[in-house]
Amino acid sequence: MNEHIDQLISLQSIDLEIDQIENAIKAEQNALDLRITALADKETLIADLQEQITTLEKERRALEAEVSDKMGHVKDRQSKMMQVQTGREQTALLKEIEEGKKSAKESEEQIVAIMEEVEKLSSQLSEEKNLLKGEKECVAEETEKVRATIENINKGKKEKDALRQQQAQGIKVNVLRKYTTLRERRNGLAVVNVVQGVCQGCFMSIPPQKFNLLLKGDQIFDCPTCQRILYYRPGNSE
Repeated sequence: MNEHIDQLISLQSIDLEIDQIENAIKAEQNALDLRITALADKETLIADLQEQITTLEKERRALEAEVSDKMGHVKDRQSKMMQVQTGREQTALLKEIEEGKKSAKESEEQIVAIMEEVEKLSSQLSEEKNLLKGEKECVAEETEKVRATIENINKGKKEKDALRQQQAQGIKVNVLRKYTTLRERRNGLAVVNVVQGVCQGCFMSIPPQKFNLLLKGDQIFDCPTCQRILYYRPGNSE
């Protein structure tokens, strides 16, 4: 087999191992990021609940002030009843008193409904705060575990990086550049075997003439379909 192909196969083997290590690091970090995002969402929910409660409390106080004003007006009308002389004036005052009481009662009913809603939201708020506290403790522990795990994974990666650098030094610059470009464009797989005349990268057939030349192993050939670098290594399926 061509010397450059052997070097590229070895390099790709190392690169694939590095890819696995990097994916493991990403998986650990992504899982932690999801939990941190969930924390942020819960904090947003808590702030939302608090804002709703504050708004409702403000509305309740405004209604209570209205009830106080309305009842004050009713008492004033009731006092005036003692001073009027005509039946028409009494009828008008009685109507005004009844409307004032009715309006005050409606406001009081709204106040009760608001208080019930505030109680419900306050209960939910308390529950969410407790959950948040527990989740923060768990995320703090998880963060430390992930940090230690990634640190251990990185130790293995450093060894592989050093091995890769050593392996890459023996490959011509133009060949290495082509290999790197193919890795980026072909999901990490730049060099592939040909099995029974079929490229194992795109699974398309190789023209017979090119395959026969590939068997000699003295040149580097690209797949005419996916442009990956081809090599032939007999296996059990041949």
